[in-house]
Amino acid sequence: MRVDILSLFPEMFSAYLNASILHRALESGFLQIKVHNIRDFATGKHHITDEPPYGGGGGMILKPEPIFAAVESLRVQTPDMGQVGAQTPVILLTPQGRLLNQAVARELAGHDRLILLCGRYEGVDERVRQHLVTDEISIGDYVLTGGELAALVVVDVVARLIPGVLGAEGAADGDSHAQGLLEGPHYTRPETFRGWTVPEVLRSGHAAKILRWRREQALRRTWERRPELFLSADLDEEDRQFLRVLAEEQVRRT
Repeated sequence: MRVDILSLFPEMFSAYLNASILHRALESGFLQIKVHNIRDFATGKHHITDEPPYGGGGGMILKPEPIFAAVESLRVQTPDMGQVGAQTPVILLTPQGRLLNQAVARELAGHDRLILLCGRYEGVDERVRQHLVTDEISIGDYVLTGGELAALVVVDVVARLIPGVLGAEGAADGDSHAQGLLEGPHYTRPETFRGWTVPEVLRSGHAAKILRWRREQALRRTWERRPELFLSADLDEEDRQFLRVLAEEQVRRT
């Protein structure tokens, strides 16, 4: 997959992209990331990228000309992208966008290429939204200084779903939200630490019992912390029976 990121502050990306899993994904060729400075596409002596809003009000608005020029330059470089509105998503990172979740991440991971536009200041000229952007994504119901952190979150979430990035096939399938539930607890050596011992089932070597224990722990953690996830989670009858047990436990406590 290739990801092109458009930002006024490209220097913000290098530290995160040059470490850990993303660095390995880039080194191995599973992922290709190009960060482009929007200012490079601005015209005039001072390369102005933002102006005050029409009608007054505080803050500055990103101008349409350099953003259109940046995206169109990428399309010139890669004719396979086609015309405006073609297959490659042009995604604006904005608090007004649809909320990023695991399902959206899987959708984005199905593309060969993404273009991420980092918002700044009070936002972008509306003509960018109407005639260039094909999708808008938010990483949460709060406001960041700019879209750079959001772009890194999108890259990280999507990269984990690219085959080969995490090594073993299906390695991301057990992550929180991957199957609609929160992930259960994990343990490692030592077996006993300050009197706290690893659950016996995990030391039993019984694969089926361990698998069921992990499923029940995921159900329990989701019940305790994010019960609304059950509205869309894929549950079987054994799962539902365990939820009834959890419900009975809650009644007894109250």
